[in-house]
Amino acid sequence: MLVVIFVALLAVLALATQAGVFLSERDHPARGRMIEVAGGTLHILDIGPRQAAGPPIVMIHGASSNLEVMRQPVGERLAQEHRVILIDRPGHGWSTRDRVEDSTPEIQARMIEEGLSKLGVRSAIFVVHSWAGAVGARIALDYPASVAGLVMLAPVAYPWPGGVGRYNQLIDTPVIGPLFAYTVTLPLGLLLAQPGARGVFLPQTMPDGFVRNTATPLLLRPREFIANARDLVTLKAAVAEQAPRYAEIKAPVTIITGDADKTVSTNIHSRPFAAAAANAKLIVLPGVGHMIQQAAPDLVIAEVEAMIGAIPPRAAAAAH
Repeated sequence: MLVVIFVALLAVLALATQAGVFLSERDHPARGRMIEVAGGTLHILDIGPRQAAGPPIVMIHGASSNLEVMRQPVGERLAQEHRVILIDRPGHGWSTRDRVEDSTPEIQARMIEEGLSKLGVRSAIFVVHSWAGAVGARIALDYPASVAGLVMLAPVAYPWPGGVGRYNQLIDTPVIGPLFAYTVTLPLGLLLAQPGARGVFLPQTMPDGFVRNTATPLLLRPREFIANARDLVTLKAAVAEQAPRYAEIKAPVTIITGDADKTVSTNIHSRPFAAAAANAKLIVLPGVGHMIQQAAPDLVIAEVEAMIGAIPPRAAAAAH
């Protein structure tokens, strides 16, 4: 009888999860275009004037999020004068990847590079946050001609002590992980989304409506939650492999980070990267946490504008 009750409970939770997936996708539909690349499909939102002066600005989000986190407020403001390309990383938002195992910055960088090539983008300023710091670094390493500049916000770049949370390891476990993802994760996640997001903002205050306005409930869909967990579980080994190459990066780099960031350590990631890259500028904001684009949007925009302004006109024209 206990087994029957347990199976029935799982069935109810599975149905509730599917209903939740339907509602979250209805409430947060894809806003951009879908571009097929090797290994999946990228959801790309292309905003701002196409023929604006300077190279396009490509914005890539971190873990547990999607392109909306980069669109508002910084992306929308930059798009008033520049072409801004926002990308859901493979497996996140409305982007897909054929294999959940294709989680590394190397693979995601290749997929993003292919997507940009299909858009006709030859070179761009990349603005990357958190987990995507490793992707931005990888694009600069593997596709240097594509990177006119790199603005990194609280980036992950090096291996760190400890792990990434037991629930991520659980979700990444065969059989058990998908069982949880397709039954428990969405109902439980809806209860924990607000306090979890607030914790990432500390010591700053999370804006009202942030979870809803940034389509965060999409993360709780089983296929995305599994992909996100895989990204986090495999990241440490991936950055350990690519970190010795950072001195090869020749593009101008600006790193903006906060000394109160409890999610991604400034001392472990940003300071060593600034020391390793040949042409790097480091800005450490006192009392600022992980969500740099929300805490200091004016500064982020100013640094992107300064980087664009430093590019020779001929090189900027060739980027389109």
